[in-house]
Amino acid sequence: MADLARIAGDRFAGRGLGIDLGTVRIGVAICDSNGTLATPYQTVSRCGNPMIDHQRLRALVEECDAAFVVFGVPYSLATGEVGPAAEAMLQEIDQIRQSFGDHIDVHLQDERLTSVTAEQRLTEMGVKGKRRKQLVDQIAAAVILQTWIDGDTSGASDHAPAPGTG
Repeated sequence: MADLARIAGDRFAGRGLGIDLGTVRIGVAICDSNGTLATPYQTVSRCGNPMIDHQRLRALVEECDAAFVVFGVPYSLATGEVGPAAEAMLQEIDQIRQSFGDHIDVHLQDERLTSVTAEQRLTEMGVKGKRRKQLVDQIAAAVILQTWIDGDTSGASDHAPAPGTG
């Protein structure tokens, strides 16, 4: 069913995941198949081996029956351009995309200030300590996914490019 909707051009052809790739933790959010609401889902601790981290993300895609994944990209705060951090992220996203195979749509979303937004929300909720550290990446992933759902693709491309192409 999800494959038919995707072929028909439905932007929300099944559940989606939002991913905030960090150097220590990976935040994951999920949305319903109608693409209405992004919800914090899980924090994956990096293990030091990117291949294992990528396998864990692929397992989450399968576990959640996700049809698409939206990755946050840290474009330059000053210029909105692809800087060194974004280039490294795009290379990793391309590796992850390849591990997913062709049946998962991969999208990019500008993630500038998502961690700041997540921190503000946690402050408003009164969350502190270890729990805050666990939730900030999930909430940042939810902000990335919700921004994409709401159609704000400023500074983002629709699909993940090959490394070095933008």
